[in-house]
Amino acid sequence: MQEQIQAVQRMQEYIETHLCEKITFADLAKASLFSPWYARRLFLEFTGVTPADYIRKLRLKQSALKLRDEDVKILDVALDFGFGSVDGYQRAFRKEFGCNPGAYAANPVPLPLFTPYGVKFRFLERKEKVMSARNVFIQLIDKPKRKVILKRGKTATEYWSYCEEVGCDVWGVLVSMKSLCGEPVCLWLPKKYILPGTSEYVQGVEVPADYCGEIPDGFDSIELPAAKYLMFQGEPFKEEAYEQAITDIWEAEKKYDPAMIVYRWDDENPKIQLEPIGTRGYIELLPIKE
Repeated sequence: MQEQIQAVQRMQEYIETHLCEKITFADLAKASLFSPWYARRLFLEFTGVTPADYIRKLRLKQSALKLRDEDVKILDVALDFGFGSVDGYQRAFRKEFGCNPGAYAANPVPLPLFTPYGVKFRFLERKEKVMSARNVFIQLIDKPKRKVILKRGKTATEYWSYCEEVGCDVWGVLVSMKSLCGEPVCLWLPKKYILPGTSEYVQGVEVPADYCGEIPDGFDSIELPAAKYLMFQGEPFKEEAYEQAITDIWEAEKKYDPAMIVYRWDDENPKIQLEPIGTRGYIELLPIKE
């Protein structure tokens, strides 16, 4: 099975690299190293969508983020992402998100953006984790007073159990919302922020304290005070080695004593986890106080 998984992963990586170019299935088959017929079958089996649908969903996601963040013409966005006409792009956008791209650009609202998970991470062999000799960088940062728009689970204490309870589509909605830190966050909530029958571990997006925009159905909002954090960041890692990268950070956190910088751990604020991205290293933020 590993050979087939790697073939699909190569196709996913090719699509990401050439998203704004014309992509033919011959290109994907060549990247997969299999015949076009077998490559298409593998892609559908492991991702749940056809290559054409996958490309369309990913292009619509990136186009929505461009409309949200930049002052651009709908025509330019349509052409940049491979849609033959404005009409075709508007139809596809409305079908995917239920609104017109022009209206969305004028008033961005949370959208269920497509999240293209790499298939190789779904079939990783769980190995015993040991502490490695890789470096961990620690930085003191300040978080302002803010709100967090979040989705609560039931009993989850970490990512995998949260996804089982809530589903992985939550991340796409969070990505669609502008964040103070530029990306969604995962949080371990202190007891005072946990509602009865809900989870300690949640996913959310940090927004300004005066945020009064839309809160998606099923989501909640909490207010967090200004606080200091220690950011623990590991070295870049191979994506398939993410479990070891997380272990390295957790071991470093256990050993670190904030008293050496005249602080102590703060159990009144949430611990924060950022998306594990190999090119930047795994990152967690732990709250501290004087």
